[in-house]
Amino acid sequence: MMDNQRLFLLVALALVMLLIWTTWQQDYGPAPATQTAAETPVESAPPATGTAPTTDTTPQAAAPEREPGRDADASAFTDADVVHVQTDLFEIAIPLQGGNIRGARLRQYTVSEDDPALFRLLRPADPLFVAQSGMVADGGAAPDHNARWQAAAEQYTLDAGQDVLEVPIRWQSPDGVTVTRRYVFERDSYVVRVVQEVENASASDWRAYQYSQLRRTPQTEGPGFLGAASYTGGVIYSPSEKYEKVSFGDMEDENLSRDITDGWLAMIQHYFLAAWVPPREENLRYYSRVDDGEYVLGQSSPWQTVAAGETGRFENRLFVGPKEQDRLAKVAPGLDLTVDYGWLTIISKPLFIALSWIHDVVGNWGWSIILLTLGIKLVFYKLSETSYRSMARMRKLQPEMQKLRERYGDDKQQMNQELMQLYKKEKVNPLGGCLPILIQIPVFIALYWVLLESVELRQAPWILWIKDLSVRDPYFVLPLLMGATMFLQQKLNPAPMDPIQQKIMMGLPFIFTVFFMFFPAGLVLYWVTNNSLSILQQWIITRRIEAGDKKADA
Repeated sequence: MMDNQRLFLLVALALVMLLIWTTWQQDYGPAPATQTAAETPVESAPPATGTAPTTDTTPQAAAPEREPGRDADASAFTDADVVHVQTDLFEIAIPLQGGNIRGARLRQYTVSEDDPALFRLLRPADPLFVAQSGMVADGGAAPDHNARWQAAAEQYTLDAGQDVLEVPIRWQSPDGVTVTRRYVFERDSYVVRVVQEVENASASDWRAYQYSQLRRTPQTEGPGFLGAASYTGGVIYSPSEKYEKVSFGDMEDENLSRDITDGWLAMIQHYFLAAWVPPREENLRYYSRVDDGEYVLGQSSPWQTVAAGETGRFENRLFVGPKEQDRLAKVAPGLDLTVDYGWLTIISKPLFIALSWIHDVVGNWGWSIILLTLGIKLVFYKLSETSYRSMARMRKLQPEMQKLRERYGDDKQQMNQELMQLYKKEKVNPLGGCLPILIQIPVFIALYWVLLESVELRQAPWILWIKDLSVRDPYFVLPLLMGATMFLQQKLNPAPMDPIQQKIMMGLPFIFTVFFMFFPAGLVLYWVTNNSLSILQQWIITRRIEAGDKKADA
């Protein structure tokens, strides 16, 4: 029936409206209140095996006469405030109070098209987002994430022709246990190896475990209208459970405590993430907690004993960078799932692959979106043709249907019987246009999430005034074109017989135009292209049907 067809169309439009409203609310609605406090001493989860020791922090002793390991002289390590590191991809800040990465700027990404400052992913405040690593010893001293370290230099640079850069810092206990932490950077890599070498020069065995964690506060300001709709929070991965979200609300409700082998953890946000990826085949305890409004997601290693006079080694990897799927897939299994397409991943993933392949050919993400939309229309051409043919025939029957409505308006049962007789006589299926539309809806929503989550579209230009496909059209040209194409589609479709439905359908193009004025240009470009191709296809099919009817009448 015609009313059922309209119902299906309204449901489809309601789904799109829900996406728009959710994005609007998350960006312009009230931000959750957060409380930021000074960092507290470590309260690490217990290691994967054994019993958790006390976590009291022991003050650092004076520097020894000789530095163990590969560094020649202890005098080379001096007190400083911050070690600065620059590579081809990073600008890193490592304060020696804690010895962890508390600042990371990405040299390939700026804040926005209008702000040329480098994008800062890790930061000590507004919002807090830092990567921390430390140790907890069984009855002895060990450097936690608040310990004071020493450095051999205050500035490290990955020079031209240099592929690897090591940044060592050193800590020593009063009884002679020395830990040298080495940050290892490689050219064209967002992975930082964190190696902690332990030399036990004391008279007794030293037993400890390593923990690595991410600490952050929720963002009080979203990165833009598009970014607000993306998930921000923790995720973990295990071979058995695969990809799991550990939201800030989950951390408030319950502390995570789980043993995982060959997994990883991350804090993700729109376009970017930081992740700890431990060595393979090592069983670690994964944990979470909330410290005065700061959310902690971490992992701790098994106990390791370093005998007196011997050396030991702890290692982990830290990924800090964009959600570039090719890079993520090479770092660890499942890390590319942080590009979160939700329940439509099975459709979104092939669409992204197709979009990337087109971009490799044409070299422009705007034209890639247009060509991908054209390809989708070609794939669904036959289904769309069935829908448009049904609509065209229904449009032709509108005068007869209106007469029946006027004649049997007070007798719904009789009117429906007469309508069914009319459909049967004219060989029209009133539901013929519904199924093709419903089949295409998941594809359209999946493409929506591809465009939403793809960091490749961030600050990607198209033509003329569109300098960034991930932000709104500055002159609202595309939203106005979208509204115009939607209005034309309404005119080509048969109008509902119900006056109330007529007003609703005619008002939708204006409502969508207002919402789409704040939508990213890449998404609006997709809708304009899809609507334009639909109008062309519907016009051609309608002309063919009308031409066929004229021949039949002749």
